[in-house]
Order: sequence, then structure tokens, then C-alpha cells
Amino acid sequence: MQCEVTGMVLMSMEVGDYDRRLVILTKERGKLAAFARGARRPNSPLTASCQPFTYGKFSLHMGRESNHIQTFEVSDYFQEVKQDLDAYAYGSYFCEMADYLTHEELNDLEQLKLLYVTLRALEKHKVPFPLIRRVYEIRALAIDGEEIQVFSCVKCGSPGQSYVFREKAGGLVCVDHCLPAADLREILNGSTVYTLQYILNSELENLYTFAVSDQVQNELNRICNAFTSEYVDKRFKSVDFLDSLS
Repeated sequence: MQCEVTGMVLMSMEVGDYDRRLVILTKERGKLAAFARGARRPNSPLTASCQPFTYGKFSLHMGRESNHIQTFEVSDYFQEVKQDLDAYAYGSYFCEMADYLTHEELNDLEQLKLLYVTLRALEKHKVPFPLIRRVYEIRALAIDGEEIQVFSCVKCGSPGQSYVFREKAGGLVCVDHCLPAADLREILNGSTVYTLQYILNSELENLYTFAVSDQVQNELNRICNAFTSEYVDKRFKSVDFLDSLS
């Protein structure tokens, strides 16, 4: 069966002497794997399709046991991401997480759209990469169903004046009613709470249009590290390198 899909290459692996196996996140069919036969041969027309971050239209032959790329039309290479070591490291992490969070034959269009605008933010260099990382993590996990509860206290449900974060509870706990004896060092900056709410509530086109103070960035780091440790049961290969950059 012939099929045309639009999507982004998440992973590319060598297979045999000349082929590659791609993992592609698509608009139409969720995540799928496909082989690019002869893609490692000199002057192969499929070589360009086999690089991570490459976005475009794939014409596939869908077989019972495997899929094969017939032709490919490039829309975006994200070349500036590939040429910047730091940007490439962050982009690789985002693709790893997208691969973990998405599924075959399920609609993961929102994850694809998020990944696309996130790579675009890496290209523009207008937002610090560590902030892009935390925004992506929070939003990607929310799309997958693990949303940090930040609009009211997870215990009493009322809006508080001051909050602490509790990963096992899944979000913010108010100091006003539920944790009156909370350690003052744990109380979040009000700007951190607002930032979390903005990340989860804003339109994608406005997601990477702000900056934060060092204190807010540090609190986002702490929250995301704790939340992902609690709700993501995988250690991504690129995380250690990203942590060394930070």
C-alpha cells in the first residue's frame, strides 16, 4: 500500500551496509518506522531524508512487516540547529522525549507541532536554551497527560497566595491552608508560578516569547527535574550532556 505522510525524523539508525531505519513523527499516522534503502550510498536521493530534525513529506510503501521510503520532499532541514553543537544537543533531547511520548498509529499531532515550534525557537536564539528545555518538558508531558497542576492547590483546590511544589502530589500545594509549616526556602517565587501557568495556558505561537530571572530558571529546573523523575521512567541519553552545559 502506498501512503503519503508529513512529519519529522526523530531518529536515524544504520542498518546493514547501505540502509537506514528512521523513526518519523507524522501528522497522519503518529509515530512510525520506515527503512530508507540505499540511503548511505553516494548520491542517494534519500540521504537528505535521513537526518534528525528533517521535516517534510514522505511517500511510503506500507508493508505487512516494514515500511519503506519511496520519495521525500524537504520542507525544513533545521540546518542552523544541526550546525550549532549546543542547539543540536538540545534538539536531540527533544526528539528523544518525543519518541518516548508518542505512539504508532495514534494521533500525536500536538506533540509534532510542539516539537516543530521548539526547534524553531532553538534556531532563533532569542530564548536561552535552558529555558526552552523546561518549557518543552512541561508542555510535552502535559500533552501526554502528565500536566503539572499549577492553577490552584492540588490538596484543597483553592487559589493560594504562596505555594510549594510537591511532585508526588502532582503540582502546587498552598502554604496558606495546607502547608503552614513549609520550609520558607521551598516557597516559590510568584513569577515562577505565573511562568508555569503561562507555559501550560499559552498558544504555541506565543510559547517561546519570554525570558525569566535566574531565580525563576533555577526553580523551574528544580520542578522539572523532580517531576520528570517522578513521572518519566526513562533516562534519556542526552540528559547528562545537557546538564553539563547548564
